[in-house]
Amino acid sequence: MSCLQVPHTQCVSFSVGSCVIIKGTPPVSFDKDPQLQVDFHTGTNDKSDIAFHFRVYFGRHVVMNSFEEGGWKHEVRLTHMPFAQGRAFELRILVLHDEYQVVVNGQHYFGFAHRLKPESVKMVHVWRDVSLTSVNVVPGR
Repeated sequence: MSCLQVPHTQCVSFSVGSCVIIKGTPPVSFDKDPQLQVDFHTGTNDKSDIAFHFRVYFGRHVVMNSFEEGGWKHEVRLTHMPFAQGRAFELRILVLHDEYQVVVNGQHYFGFAHRLKPESVKMVHVWRDVSLTSVNVVPGR
């Protein structure tokens, strides 16, 4: 199976019902502190605001946040770890009316209330220490 280049950037247009599906594998042992980061940018470069920041510190914790007007906002940190060492994962981020819903391998794990309108998102940026198989964006209604 072919792998995508990391970092992976894709222009998007979100509406309620949109879904980002990321498939991949953490490529190194969790004791080497690998990470996965997914950012939903409001512009088409990595300096723009981030409506949704999802960062996995494999084997440790998950952080969710937003970056607005040059600064990070209140960080949400969760210690539940749905990702397993050396195991492929399917990460789905659904755009709901009031939040982003994060589903890992078919199980709902996290919700993050919208701080910036999902319609303002123009780019998905997936990066850090991950081997990506695919990144697909399914349009909403």
